[in-house]
This record gives sequence, C-alpha cells and structure tokens, in this order.
Amino acid sequence: MKILQIESPGRAIWKEAPIPVPAADEVLVRIAGITTCPQWDLHLFEGRPMFPGVPLTYPYLPGQPGHEAVGLVEALGANVTTLRVGTRVAVWRDTGRRPQGCYAQFNVLRADDLLEVPATLPVAAIAALELAMCVEVSFQQLALLGGIRGRRLGLSGLGPAGLVAVQLARAHGAAEIVGLDPVPERRELARTLGADTTVAPDEIAWPPSRSADAALDDAIDLTGAPPAIEFLMDRTRRCVTVFGVLREDVRFTTRHLFGPGLVLMGYGEHNRPAAETALRFIAEGKLRLAPLVTHTLPLTHYAEGVELLRRKEAIKVLFDPWV
Repeated sequence: MKILQIESPGRAIWKEAPIPVPAADEVLVRIAGITTCPQWDLHLFEGRPMFPGVPLTYPYLPGQPGHEAVGLVEALGANVTTLRVGTRVAVWRDTGRRPQGCYAQFNVLRADDLLEVPATLPVAAIAALELAMCVEVSFQQLALLGGIRGRRLGLSGLGPAGLVAVQLARAHGAAEIVGLDPVPERRELARTLGADTTVAPDEIAWPPSRSADAALDDAIDLTGAPPAIEFLMDRTRRCVTVFGVLREDVRFTTRHLFGPGLVLMGYGEHNRPAAETALRFIAEGKLRLAPLVTHTLPLTHYAEGVELLRRKEAIKVLFDPWV
C-alpha cells in the first residue's frame, strides 16, 4: 500500500508500506477519503507543535495527522464482534495513540473508535464526523447550564469547526445564531448554513456591552485566540465556552464578575454519544459536512492542499488516497 509521511517541515513523501495487521480489538479499514484538520495539518507541516510544550520530531509518524476518515472494513481482529467485513465506517475518535494515521490507503483502528455509517452518503458528507463529534462536545458543555434552546448564541471563528457549530446550534434549537469572522466568504457560507447574522469582530461597530438587549446569551469560541475570546466575554451574559486550542492566557476581570457573573468554560471529553448525536443530525439532514469541502485532491498533492489552507483559499480539503 501507499502512505503519506511528513519527513521534515514543508516536505511530505508518498511511500510504500506494508498493509498493517489488526490486533484483537482492531479492524483493517480501506480508506476511501480523508479530510484535513487545518490546525493539525498547518502546524505539523510547518514544523510547529499543535499543543504548546509538546515535543515535535521528524520524520513524523507515517499517515499522521490524518484522522477524519471514512472507508470500508477489510478485516477484523479476533475479538471484534460489533462490525462486519464490508461495513462502511467513519472514524469518530482520534486517541492520538495510533502508530499510523489515516493519510494512507489502509489503516488499522480500534473498533470502539469507529461508527457504522450509511453507505448512501458521499465521502465528503461523512468523512469529517470526528470534527462534528468534537464540536458537539461544546454543546454538551452548554447543556450543563441548561442548553441553548431559545437563546441567542454567538460563534467566533467560522472555519470548519465554526461552520459545523452553526448547524449544530440550529439543530439544538438556538433562537438566534450570530457568527463572527473577519473573512467575508466564510461569513457568507455561514449564512447559507443557518446563521441568522454574521459580522466581523469589530470593537467600533459592536461596542462592548453585557446588557440584556445588546449581548449574546451564550457563546462558543472556535479560534483559541485570546482577543477573540475576550471579544465574546465582553458581549455575552451567561457563558463563553472555549473550543479552540488555547495557547495564551485569557483575561477574566472585574467587569465579567457581575451583572450577571460570566462563566468561562473549558472543553469536555470526546465521547461516543456526541458522535452518535452528530451522526443522527447528518442522517436527518440537519448537519451538512460536504459544503465545508472546498477542494478535492489526490493525497499525492498533500503539500498543495496545505498551502490552500494556509492562504485561507480552502476550508477543508478532501484527499483521495487511490488516485
């Protein structure tokens, strides 16, 4: 089989490798397509660790960081009883402990990390199920405070995660969805996917206020950038929950302490119910992942796809390992 490996920053090769053999609790999957996870791809291809302080060495693990994948079960480990050969599956969880990633023609994955998915769905409509699961976790966090039904929800950052969040917010019953992003094209796409209003995060056009008539009820930050998080904190009454990877400190000050006191909430745990909820919304037509795929390329063109992400000319790239 063939597999991608990032050998050094800015250089990836497409090389021969043996087809892996599944362990007792694993299955062998013939990968049909993999979508980019832009933060992972950009960081690792540019030589920057995804999480602060985590060592980064090259050549990087083969097939990594590919993890948003869909394919067919080719072989079962000895203890697997939940799946069958020929079943169509999508990865719902990336444990980060696999020696090989899904930027490959075949991969072995734990049966527990896969969900059976409808064979009728195009690859682009289901490959990013893992991302949808991740974003759904933030809605689980807000559910701890009573959920968002009937409330005004802000979403900062309309990249792939933000565009998923727009749709999940609608599915969960938000009364109004306000998307914030500096890129006009992404604001426009967010409106087509269900956002009621989209704006650039502009201090002058939207002055800070946490009063009931001017503020958001709740918000999700999908950027991990302290200025974006603080922009939401100054305009949200109940809770700002952080989805984006946080690499710097955020200022929680006296103005957030009263009137009412603001909750700044962290992220939860990846979990199967979140993945099953996302899959149900996909099956019901409430969550569309295909519009996030702006480019489809052979996996041999990986560097080209990452460059499209870097220039913000792509939202997500779908790679085909067989062409």
